Amino acid sequence: MSTPALRLYFDGQCPFCMAEMARLRLWDTAGKLAFTDMAEDGFDPTPMGVDMAALNRELHSLTADGQVLIGIDSLLAAYTLVGRGWVVFPLRVKAFRPVLAALYRAFARNRYQFSKMLGYRPVPACEAGICRTGSPFLPRE
Repeated sequence: MSTPALRLYFDGQCPFCMAEMARLRLWDTAGKLAFTDMAEDGFDPTPMGVDMAALNRELHSLTADGQVLIGIDSLLAAYTLVGRGWVVFPLRVKAFRPVLAALYRAFARNRYQFSKMLGYRPVPACEAGICRTGSPFLPRE
């Protein structure tokens, strides 16, 4: 199997995050993305050179060439790779980036509350016949 262009490290305990990763996975028909649930037992962030506190603050991703992307840069890269860059076009506008990054960080910090407010519910451990801890919509890698 080839190396993905981008590996996303997401919070599998966050209902909104799970839904977004499932959506990206659905759109990723070319297999450019890989997903790692940092809430899985045994997950170790050490190889990325970051700690769990940093991973919990903002979405992190790792490019095929080893570059760590954080926050809105991860979102921009992921959506662009699945052909949906237009959805996150404002993230490309230099004048908007500081404000959008701050809004994203506020959202990420309060993602459980926003998940609830937006109507996202925790995903059961067994869904559609797939039973395991962590991320039932995404394959274990």
